[in-house]
Amino acid sequence: MAHGAAGRLPEETAVSMLDALFDQAPIGLHLLDAELRVVRVNTATPAMRGMAGDAPAGRPAREVYDMVDADVEPLLRKVLDTGVPLVRHIVPARVDGVPQHYEVTALRLRNPHGKVLGVAVAVVDVTDSERTRARARVLDAVRVRVGRTLDPTATGEELVAAVVPEFADVAIVEVVDAVIRGDDPPLAPLPPGTPLMRTAFRSNRTPSPQAHPVGDVCGLPAPTPFTQALADLRPRAVELDGTAPWLSVDPARAEAIRSSKAHSLLVVPLALRDAALGVISLYRAGPSPAFDAGDLELAVELAAHTALCIDNARRYTREHTVAATVQRQLLPRRPETQSSLEAAYLTLTGVDPGAWYDTIALSSARTALVVGSVSGRALNAAAAMGQLRTAVRSLAAFDLPPDELMARLHATAGHLAAERAGLPLGDPVRREALTADCVYAVHDPLSSTCTLAAAGALTPLVVRPDATVVLPTAPAGPRLGTAPDAPFAATEIDVPDGSVLVFTSDPLLTSYLSEVSGPLPSAPHFRDRPLQDLCDALVYALAAGPGIGAAAVIVARTRAFPPDRRASWPLDSSPAAVAVARRRTREQLAAWGLDGETADDTQLIVSELVTNAVRYGTAPIGLRLIHDRTLTCEVRDAGSASPHLRHAGVVEEGGRGLFITAQLAQAWGTRYTASGKTIWTEQTLPPVG
Repeated sequence: MAHGAAGRLPEETAVSMLDALFDQAPIGLHLLDAELRVVRVNTATPAMRGMAGDAPAGRPAREVYDMVDADVEPLLRKVLDTGVPLVRHIVPARVDGVPQHYEVTALRLRNPHGKVLGVAVAVVDVTDSERTRARARVLDAVRVRVGRTLDPTATGEELVAAVVPEFADVAIVEVVDAVIRGDDPPLAPLPPGTPLMRTAFRSNRTPSPQAHPVGDVCGLPAPTPFTQALADLRPRAVELDGTAPWLSVDPARAEAIRSSKAHSLLVVPLALRDAALGVISLYRAGPSPAFDAGDLELAVELAAHTALCIDNARRYTREHTVAATVQRQLLPRRPETQSSLEAAYLTLTGVDPGAWYDTIALSSARTALVVGSVSGRALNAAAAMGQLRTAVRSLAAFDLPPDELMARLHATAGHLAAERAGLPLGDPVRREALTADCVYAVHDPLSSTCTLAAAGALTPLVVRPDATVVLPTAPAGPRLGTAPDAPFAATEIDVPDGSVLVFTSDPLLTSYLSEVSGPLPSAPHFRDRPLQDLCDALVYALAAGPGIGAAAVIVARTRAFPPDRRASWPLDSSPAAVAVARRRTREQLAAWGLDGETADDTQLIVSELVTNAVRYGTAPIGLRLIHDRTLTCEVRDAGSASPHLRHAGVVEEGGRGLFITAQLAQAWGTRYTASGKTIWTEQTLPPVG
């Protein structure tokens, strides 16, 4: 008898424990039979709210738990069939119209003989923790996705894409218009009538009406929750029941709210250091739950991150606006060329403050073409660009060959880089290395050639009259400001009459244009159409091409120099050559219709230059006259001695040659070549008629 009582004790304890769990446990407990019919549930189960404890007994589980949005019957059937427990599986549900989340654990039940009896299911309400996780996911997404660009409008688009539909059904971002342009944001309270631009809108509602389209700029009607948030920089949670008096102040927005069936609104200011940058509006509509205090806290964090990103973009915009202004002031307005070369400037796809172009009219009807790009931040790059452009023009005045000019420019860039490295440790400019790419080319129409030298990867593109594309294989020197004492080499290419030369500051753009099917060779009548039309065709073609960054471009077309506008003669290295040179000069000027003071001055210049060549130069000696926009006189010899201007004494009979030349000519200089040197002068021609 005692043994029987002892055997019944564990059974009674087990039954009592089971009853206590079903009567008192705070979690939902379910017993299902092998057909997944309800055997027993406790009152903590969501399905039992307002029901008697034995009400669902015998009914299929799928009917009792119809509030569950997911189909859990296959999962429970799998537990029955395999015996593998279902552990902490999250299922969504809707209780009394409110979204909920439950954590489900299911275990198979068997008797001591191994017969499957059913399934025991435990359900825990994890709605709060799931909402916390969902908010954390939204916050992480915003931190990762918002602020990847330095564009205030794109920042708003990134935000609404991150929060809809995960956090809100409708999201709108409106930013103070002055902030979009890079101006400082106004301090709160925001002055009435301040224009705001709607930069972003996103909705998962159909239809999704908007009070104003994206890009619209207008002031906000007042008073509304939006203007109040911009006045005190405090967020607001607003219940939208259609009776709020402020809805009549903004009829367009009120109609959009009614059409989308929105019932809950969060208005969160975009604020930074007591300044108002804009406002974020988040709506929930239809079956979505109303925003709660936790949602409001999250929205404030989202707005704080977005405001910081917009302010960073604003600062970037302002800096680039200033840099672009500096760049425009430093760059030439119109090309400076000779009659044998027409050129046009082009700036592609935005602003690169470090990029520059330039054309420089040189002696003997030649033209220098320069394109470069300085690395670094906007304003610093623009300032360095101005320094290098000035250096190029100063060096070009000495008539240096391209390779020598590039070597001296490289040395100048090295000095500028050293000055930057010597700035105080706290100066941010010190942390930016000064490096630049540059190509310098000289077009000579008398020989139909172009001689160039490059620092870095820049090289021009040549489209010949037969539409063949040539990308010169010029040996590239190091980037400016990098390797000290580096050599530079010059390359000479043929450019027949009607050739088009394209210089760009972006090697990728040059590579794209060099394709046989590129926009230049395929452009109809590219030899004869107006150069500006050719530039337009280039821009239109690039619109369908690969993503090309901002670039400075020169498009130039060569023209043959008229043979009757130049004349050259070899001269003996004897004193008699002076008279011969004067006579031929006089005859040629008469043939060109140049007489009077211009002819007299030119004969005197030629006389002095030839006299110097005979006395101090080395044979052979030659004379060349060029009639272009100016009148150029050249005397060449094989010597390398450099002439210099000196002031002769009162009683000295010689020494006044170059002094007289300098007084009569508009400009003069010396150009050295491998075969000797050339002394040249330029005179302004009298106006025709």
